[in-house]
Amino acid sequence: MAMISTYCPRAGPPSLRATSLVLSSKLNPSLHFPSTASIMVKRSFSTANRQHTINKIWPSADAALENMQSNTTLLAGGFGLSGVPDTLINSVRANPQIKGLTAVSNNAGVVGGGLGLLLESRQISKMIASYVGENKLFEKLYLNGEIELELTPQGTLAERCRAGGAGIPAFYTPAAFGTVVQTGELPLRHNSDGSVQSYSQPRDVKVFKGKSYVMEEAICGDYAFVKAWKADRLGNCMFRYAAQNFNGAMGRNAKETIVEAEHIVEPGDIDPAAVHLPGIYVKKVVQSTAEKKIEKFTFTPEAGESADMSVLGKGDTANKRQRIVRRAAKEFKNGMYANLGIGMPMLAPSFVDPNVSVTLQSENGILGLGPYPMKGQEDPDLINAGKETVTLLPGASCFGSDESFGMIRSGRIDLTILGAMQVSAKGDLANWMLPGKIKGFGGAMDLVSNPQNTKVVITMEHVDKNGRPKILRQCEFPLTGKACVSMIITDLAVFDVDFTTGLTLKELAEGVTVDEVRSKTDAPFTVADNLKKML
Repeated sequence: MAMISTYCPRAGPPSLRATSLVLSSKLNPSLHFPSTASIMVKRSFSTANRQHTINKIWPSADAALENMQSNTTLLAGGFGLSGVPDTLINSVRANPQIKGLTAVSNNAGVVGGGLGLLLESRQISKMIASYVGENKLFEKLYLNGEIELELTPQGTLAERCRAGGAGIPAFYTPAAFGTVVQTGELPLRHNSDGSVQSYSQPRDVKVFKGKSYVMEEAICGDYAFVKAWKADRLGNCMFRYAAQNFNGAMGRNAKETIVEAEHIVEPGDIDPAAVHLPGIYVKKVVQSTAEKKIEKFTFTPEAGESADMSVLGKGDTANKRQRIVRRAAKEFKNGMYANLGIGMPMLAPSFVDPNVSVTLQSENGILGLGPYPMKGQEDPDLINAGKETVTLLPGASCFGSDESFGMIRSGRIDLTILGAMQVSAKGDLANWMLPGKIKGFGGAMDLVSNPQNTKVVITMEHVDKNGRPKILRQCEFPLTGKACVSMIITDLAVFDVDFTTGLTLKELAEGVTVDEVRSKTDAPFTVADNLKKML
C-alpha cells in the first residue's frame, strides 16, 4: 500500500506537503486530493480583516481608570518632567479612593507636578526610584517615616522593569557591588524621629570571569502609565526624542498598560519601523490633555552674551572651578563617546579644543547631544540627564533608558566625568549622599561599573567648605562604587589612581606646592618624576 501524506498544518512547508501528495496520487490514481493551489488558499490567512474589531481607545483617562485598584504596583514612565503621563496621574489624584500604591519611576516628579501630586495626596505608600532630587516633599516624607523608599541605581531600575516584562525573574549586574545596595544597609523606612525602622535585603553576589556581580530581582507591575507621542487604536505607540526614557520598558511590563498619547492616529499612520511599543503590550489608549512642562530652561547665549557659568559660583570659587573644568576638557580625545555628570562636568565641552570631536551620551536616552537651544527653541522632549533643555546634533539617536544603560554597563562609553564628595586612595567613590540629606543614586553607580573600559574622571574641589580633605584613605560616606576612579582633578592638582598601588600626583596648579597638597590630602600619594604644571 502506498504511503499517504495527510493534510496537516504542522506537517512541514506547503511545497513539501504538495510534493508528497503528488507522489501518492501517482502510486494510487483512485485517490483524490485537493489541488496545490487550493491547499495554499486554505493555508493563507491574515489578521488584516479582523483588525477593525480591535479598538483600545477609551473616551477619557477617568473612564480608563474606573476599575483601578488600591494597594497595587504602578509603573510610571518619565524622566524629570519629560515623557511623564500627567493626564493619567491627574486622574488618579482626582480619585482619592485609589491609595496604598507602590509607585515605580525614576523620580517622583516635583512638588505640585508628576507623581509629586500623588505624594501630596498621600496615595503613594512606597516609591521605587533612583532619584529624589530637588523634591523636598519626597525627601521629607521619606526621612519622617511617612513613605517607604527603595532606592535603586537608575540602570538597575530600567533593567528590573525590562526584565519583568520579558519574563526574566532576576539578573546579575556589576552596578552597586560593594555599596549599601549590595550589603543590605540601605534604609527603606524611617521612624517619625528619623531613626531607621527597616533596611533593605542584602543581595546575592556571584563572580563571572573574575568580576563580581550583584543579583537583582525583576519588578512586575499591575499598572503601567505611559506617555506616547502617537498611538493608534491597536495600541501601537511611537515616542518622541528623549521622552522615550522609561516609557518603553514600563509599557512592556504591566498586567494593564494604559497609554496617554498626544496624537491618536489610524492604524498604518505610524510606520511599522517607527513603532517603539507594539500594541500587544497595551490595553488602553486615552487622549493626553495635560500641558507638557520643562523643569530647567537652559539656553545658548545670544550674540554678545557670555555663556552661563553660574554653576561655578562667584569670585574665587568660580575661578577654582573653572580651572577644574578646563583641565577636565583635556581628557576628551577625538572620536570618544562620553557621558557627563551634573554640575561642573556639564561645562567641560565648552572648553574642548575645536579640532576634537566627541559624541556625548545622556543616560535618559540620547547619543549625540548638541548645545543648549536658543531662547524660544526649547523642546520639552529634549532634555539631558540634568533635566536641562538641549538640542541634537546631526546623526544623533534617541532610545530607551534600558538600552542607554546597556551601552554604559557594557563599556561602550569611553569616558565619564563626574563630581564627588569623597574619593579614597584606591579609587573608591562617594558622590550620592551627605548625612541628613538624600538625593539618590541617579545613574552614577552604573557609570562607574565598568572602569576597565570606561575611564572615570572625578572633578571636585580639593577640600570641603570646612577645609576638610575630600581625598581620603577610606571614604566616610556611602560608596557609589569601589575601585572605579582613574583620575582626580581638583583646583590644586591632578592625580592618577591605580586600584592597587594608590595615588600618583602628576600635575600641580600654578602657585601650589607639593607640601600644600600633602597638607590638604588625607590619603598618601607618590609624586611623579615628571611632575607637570596643571593646564
